[in-house]
Amino acid sequence: MKKTIAVILAAFLLGIPGLNAQSQNLTFTEASTLTLTGKLFPDTPNPYHRVDTVKFKGFTKGENLQVRESSGIAVAFRTNSPFIHIKTEYGTIQYPMNTNGIAAKGYDLYIRENGKWIFAAAGARGNGNEDEVLELIKNMDRQMHECLLYLPLYSEVKSVKIITEAGSVIEAIPNPFRHRVGIFGSSYTHGSSTSRGGMTYPAQFTRNTGIQLLSLGCSGNSKLQPYFAEALAAADVDAFIFDSFSNPNPTQIRERLFPFIEKIQAAHPGKPLIFQRTIHRESRNFNTGADQSERAKMEMADSLMRIACKKYKDVYYIYPDASSPDHLASVDGVHPTNYGYTLWAKSIEKKVLRILRKYGIK
Repeated sequence: MKKTIAVILAAFLLGIPGLNAQSQNLTFTEASTLTLTGKLFPDTPNPYHRVDTVKFKGFTKGENLQVRESSGIAVAFRTNSPFIHIKTEYGTIQYPMNTNGIAAKGYDLYIRENGKWIFAAAGARGNGNEDEVLELIKNMDRQMHECLLYLPLYSEVKSVKIITEAGSVIEAIPNPFRHRVGIFGSSYTHGSSTSRGGMTYPAQFTRNTGIQLLSLGCSGNSKLQPYFAEALAAADVDAFIFDSFSNPNPTQIRERLFPFIEKIQAAHPGKPLIFQRTIHRESRNFNTGADQSERAKMEMADSLMRIACKKYKDVYYIYPDASSPDHLASVDGVHPTNYGYTLWAKSIEKKVLRILRKYGIK
């Protein structure tokens, strides 16, 4: 009788539907004790924050939250547990209109098979039930599997417990990706409109190439701000990629671009700075006002980057492409679908790798 009560109580506390007697034999492992990948600043007091907002100042209230969100961070480990569940303690959760709950507050799991990362599972708890356990995957074959678990894109997390079967192995693996390439950008880099955390274009690029991109995407707020340059200057990286022309207006681009480059180059001499042109937004197809605004941004960026690539050594400018021939790879006319982000990652892959190879990054 006491054992039955204990099992029922465990089921209530953990929020696992259909919890049976064996399910009380669980191991809880804090994700930060394993291997965190994709993290620009490894020493933040909260291991799931992307920037230490006590150390670095100047952010607006919205930016302060965004840099505390775990977008781009993934956990690498191996386990032979037949199931993987997640118990999360959240801080602030955002609910973007154009991004689903799995991407915003949930998890995306990949397992390495024959050298490739294969999608395994994704999920999130419903609104109001976020503190309950998420049954991410079950009925696995008890073989040892190398796992890559992407954290939420639009949520601040305080604790992420990975729940496995007691007695099974769960342990860190070496970082499966090489080098440290910082990438600062807009909602595109943050992952807006993806369906899962692992479908951002930096995440896809990383899995496709093995080159580790350390993502600092901040929706609507990648505007070449000097205080972001201060933070990026302090990062330990081999190179930088920027999606910096999607958010600022032409005046901001003109006034901020060269000081931004100079600030970062002073801290990272001899390292490549790869700037991306903003992508074509499908919303401009029949909206003359949107077309004019986008054209002005592109023309300003193009003209200044022609100068920058001549004026500054180690500065590059590439054109990404997230548009499909049928113009259907967009969620809201601004942000790509998963397929659109796949197109983006593929469109820059050869260009970025060619530049990085010049610096021994391969």
